[in-house]
This record gives sequence, structure tokens and C-alpha cells, in this order.
Amino acid sequence: MTKEKNKSFRGSRTCGGGTHKNRRGGGSRGGRGHAGACKHHTFRAMKEGWTYGKHGFKRPLVTRADVSFINVGELDELATSLVARGYAEEKDGQISINLDELGIDKLLGTGRVARKYLITVGTVSATAKAKVEEQGGQIISETETSA
Repeated sequence: MTKEKNKSFRGSRTCGGGTHKNRRGGGSRGGRGHAGACKHHTFRAMKEGWTYGKHGFKRPLVTRADVSFINVGELDELATSLVARGYAEEKDGQISINLDELGIDKLLGTGRVARKYLITVGTVSATAKAKVEEQGGQIISETETSA
């Protein structure tokens, strides 16, 4: 015994949708996309987290300049290899490093300092300066920042 085919609405242009003009455009579903988010689809919009209008801003490309930085702890670990490669000099127990020549813009204060340094850098944080000067070192910089 074979199953009988479904014969309902076969050959009908509308398949139960009323006249041939019904269910045509976005009006039959209350608009397309996020239409009506602040009107007849308010609760749907809140439930699904739709946002209406523009939010925030994009920063101009000029202010998004990449800044290369290094922490004093990393610099302390790399100091001997920098001296060996000729990027730094050691005189009287003090290591002098020019970070501007190495392409580093900023010195940050994370890590420990175990040696005495003379560091030349464009920008230095207050904690990095304090840690280097605590060991008897010196930092020559253009600006000092709080972070």
C-alpha cells in the first residue's frame, strides 16, 4: 500500500495566501530587516538587542599612531645581549642604552631593575623613571607620562 500524495492547493496560484497580490512585499511582515524597531517591533528590538541610530565615533587616523614600547624588566633581561651586540655600552658599572636608536618610543615601568642604567628615550613613565633612579641610574627623556 503506497502513501497517497498531498493534493491540497496543487495548481493554485496563491496556495492559501488569498488573492495573487497578497504576501508579496515587506509590508506583509511589518517591513524588511530592522524596520519598525522604534515603532511596531519595539519589543522584538529590545529582546534581540537591536540598536537604533549611530553610536560612538571612530578616532581619526592621525591619533592612532603605533607606539613601540619596552618595560624596564625586559630591558634589564636584554641588557647583556645588547652590550654584546654593540647596541649598548658599559662604562664604570653603568650600562648606557639609546632606545631612540633602537626604534623604541616609550619606556614603561613593569618589572625589576637590577643594574645601573643611563637610558635615552623619547617618553618614559613615572614608575620606570623611579625604578631606574632607585638603582642610581639616570633617564634622559623628552617627556614623562603618568602611565
